[in-house]
Amino acid sequence: MMPPLVPPTNPLPVPYAGAATAQANRRVVKRLLWLVVAAFAFGFALVPLYDTLCRLTGINGKTINVPGRSVVTGAAAVPASRVDLQRTVSLEFVGTAMPGLPWEVRPLTGRLDLHPGEVHQARFLVHNRSDRPIVGQAIPSVSPGTAAQYFTKLDCFCFQQQTLAPGETRELPVVFIVEPALDADVRDVTLSYAFFIQPDPKPQAQP
Repeated sequence: MMPPLVPPTNPLPVPYAGAATAQANRRVVKRLLWLVVAAFAFGFALVPLYDTLCRLTGINGKTINVPGRSVVTGAAAVPASRVDLQRTVSLEFVGTAMPGLPWEVRPLTGRLDLHPGEVHQARFLVHNRSDRPIVGQAIPSVSPGTAAQYFTKLDCFCFQQQTLAPGETRELPVVFIVEPALDADVRDVTLSYAFFIQPDPKPQAQP
């Protein structure tokens, strides 16, 4: 005796299956949009996060800013008694454009041998490779971290944001002193600048 026939299970109606797929696609799109927004927000938050990390951990120590002091770019700008002619410190300069900033950044002064207490100037070259104005902010750091408190900036492009027009190239100066109180065992110091993209403070008006 043959078993009774079991009717086949009917698949979901085509319109219903299409609606479920569309709903799933919408959920995926929303999640991707949230990821994009979060990525942009994280990029703009990198500057204060980096600043806080350096302050808490001492990694690539933060330098001392003295924008109110007079700025003179010659070694004779400070009394000779303050200059330690018995010591020489080798200072290396490094510039980096962080992800999201379409700039070329490089030091024009690669390395400098100086006596602690002398006032010196170094320059960095920045170039906007994009076809739109870009606002950037430079965050300085010094290594070894123990040397940071003895590295005093008298004038620096990092004191304010820099806006470069499309294709613009600019030289940015920093005037500084490596203080004579620097540990005598420290003979090599690196001054690094990390450039971060910033939101445009003057958004263009909509037509």
